[in-house]
Amino acid sequence: MSMTKVSSALADVTTPEVPSLEHIRRDFPVLHQKVYDRPLVYLDNAATVQKPRAVIDAISDFYAHDYANVRRGVHLLSMRADQAYEGARETIRSFINAADRREIVYVRGATEAINLVAQSFGRTHLQAGDEILVTEMEHHANIVPWQLLCEQLGTVLKVAPINDAGELIMEALARLIGPRTRLVAVAHVSNALGTVNPVADIVRLAHAGGARVLIDGAQAVPHMAVDVRALDCDFYAYSGHKMYGPTGIGVLYGKRELLEAMAPYQGGGEMVKRVSFEEVIYSDPPYKFEAGTPHIAGAVGLAAAIDYMRRIGLDRIAAHEAELLAHATEALQAIPGVRIVGTAAHKAGVISFLMGRAHAHDIGTIMDRQGVAIRAGHHCAMPVMTRFRVPATARASFAVYNTHQDVETLVQATHKVREVFG
Repeated sequence: MSMTKVSSALADVTTPEVPSLEHIRRDFPVLHQKVYDRPLVYLDNAATVQKPRAVIDAISDFYAHDYANVRRGVHLLSMRADQAYEGARETIRSFINAADRREIVYVRGATEAINLVAQSFGRTHLQAGDEILVTEMEHHANIVPWQLLCEQLGTVLKVAPINDAGELIMEALARLIGPRTRLVAVAHVSNALGTVNPVADIVRLAHAGGARVLIDGAQAVPHMAVDVRALDCDFYAYSGHKMYGPTGIGVLYGKRELLEAMAPYQGGGEMVKRVSFEEVIYSDPPYKFEAGTPHIAGAVGLAAAIDYMRRIGLDRIAAHEAELLAHATEALQAIPGVRIVGTAAHKAGVISFLMGRAHAHDIGTIMDRQGVAIRAGHHCAMPVMTRFRVPATARASFAVYNTHQDVETLVQATHKVREVFG
């Protein structure tokens, strides 16, 4: 493929309302720099994506003009902050098509969202001997909170296996859903493999067996449209920083009737209706899960990120990244010694690989000197590494601002690794 090829999914429109790839790249200040005297090629997007000027400016403008604490003041700045904070909640609700903005809980990220469900839902609805089902491809954030709950309650953690392509074995998962299964917790997209799981089918299987479902959507919402009502999931968790928003802000979607039946797992200001030394009456959802001063500017930044993604078009983002993934997969497979880990038929934005005798960290270090930023390690998915009998992988992951030239530079850097290790 040509080194100057531009993705057709983003190259055919040049209006300000629907920007082209060239216009999109101008929106990201961090991309326009050199590292080791080479143009930066940022391919560590599964870890975190860079921020467009629209998000940076929204946060800066909020701090410069409208900042105050929320839910506590009658003065004008506090009312402006309230409007921005709750307006962001409505933007988030519509983004994932939740039925009610009261189903949107602000958290620090997907990790906190999953821990909230584990402690608030799990400790209320589970007991010793009940089962929680996860998959072999989960991020540690969707494993460890359930292990902690098992230690606390005596619940049992079950694991659905994956095949050599990194795909969930659905027949095995279906067999594991039994009369004691209370919750199925599954990644929408694997951060280590890129596998897109058939979460709608999983929800149907779980609900037929009487279990609730939590979906870890951290790697899904940056790459595809998500409709929680169409999925019919009970909980959906994701992080802002992986979808062009700031760090320290994320979302837990929960069906309203479930949130109402759950007790909070953190206490503090603004999550209560009344407090005395004899009793406490909690606020209604989502506020009873939002103790203390929240990340107000983070919510504003996340709403700006959603607006930015919508302006480009979620379908266009998905098509563009699919082109990059196909290009990178074909090009890397053509290099002798390269092994791709995770070859599912349905993937999103991630390609993990090894090369000959080179350790993943060596691959990452050599590529860094070529100006290519990738991730090297176990990607907080050690069970995945165990499944494929490797200590770590190198991982390139794509975002809306990446180009086919970025892929070609990745390929050139991989050839450099091959030169070093023979």
